[in-house]
Amino acid sequence: MRLLILGGTEFVGRAVSEEALARGWEVTVFHRGRHQPPPGVTALHGDRGRPDGLAALTTGEWDAVVDTWSAAPRAVRDATRLLADRVGHYAYISSGSVYSYPSAAGHAEDHPVVDGSPDDGEVDYARSKRGGELAALEAFGDRALLARAGLILGPWENIGRLPWWLLRMARGGPVLAPGPRELALQYIDARDLARWVLDAAERRLGGAYNLISPQGHTTMGELLSECVRVTGGRAEPRWAEPEAITAAGIEPWTQLPIWTPPGELYDTLHAGDVSKALAEGLRCRPVAETVADTWSWLRSLGGVAPQRPDRPKVGLDPEVEAAFLRG
Repeated sequence: MRLLILGGTEFVGRAVSEEALARGWEVTVFHRGRHQPPPGVTALHGDRGRPDGLAALTTGEWDAVVDTWSAAPRAVRDATRLLADRVGHYAYISSGSVYSYPSAAGHAEDHPVVDGSPDDGEVDYARSKRGGELAALEAFGDRALLARAGLILGPWENIGRLPWWLLRMARGGPVLAPGPRELALQYIDARDLARWVLDAAERRLGGAYNLISPQGHTTMGELLSECVRVTGGRAEPRWAEPEAITAAGIEPWTQLPIWTPPGELYDTLHAGDVSKALAEGLRCRPVAETVADTWSWLRSLGGVAPQRPDRPKVGLDPEVEAAFLRG
């Protein structure tokens, strides 16, 4: 397979690159040159935000494209129009954020979506992803795959959610652990996302798919226990009820990454229907493997997690945590 990745050097794009190389595919990575691509790929440079940014893609043919773009939809529009006659399949890494909020528990691919346009410039994240979907569909039709990913974790994460928990547990001492322990979580390891998307590309699978683990693939308790274990066991989780946490003004998802208390946001993020993707071969590795591999990767970077400049930093201020634990 000849694969073109629009992105390919960070997080999901990196996972796709690594998976494709492991399969022996011919991989071309198109990026801005700010990060080193994996060894073994052909690198093309360009900036999709500039009028002449796609010049490097005016020639060439590929069996499939994977596009990780999450900003202005017109960049997806321009790329899909340029490539439509020279590419067999287009996989757009979209997001569950395209669904209208709130999304009831059990929401599937037919849940209503937000408005969007392939001609949009800079808009909010949900509309950006929906506009990108529409651009892919406009140019590729049933050759377009809309991979609606949920929470993505694993090595190369540049958002900081799982890295924050790992580094916090490595610091040790009493740790605010948001309950309940048995709270079911949904997420997908970036490597499992990559594997499924490339399998789908080989089969020319089209349409929208929710890509996230089955609900209850792990729990908050299991996730944090694995974080304690792999970082040496010095942390002491102190479990607290959701009501106490929110009453203290501590924000779910941002200050306490991954976690949300039961309610609308929880149903939207951790209660999606993935039966369609499971029927097409989605398999998710155990949480212990995701946590351990992410910790090994973080240690290889000296314990400093990369951070996307267009995303806010996550995590709880140590003084806020200490004040809460003192009661």
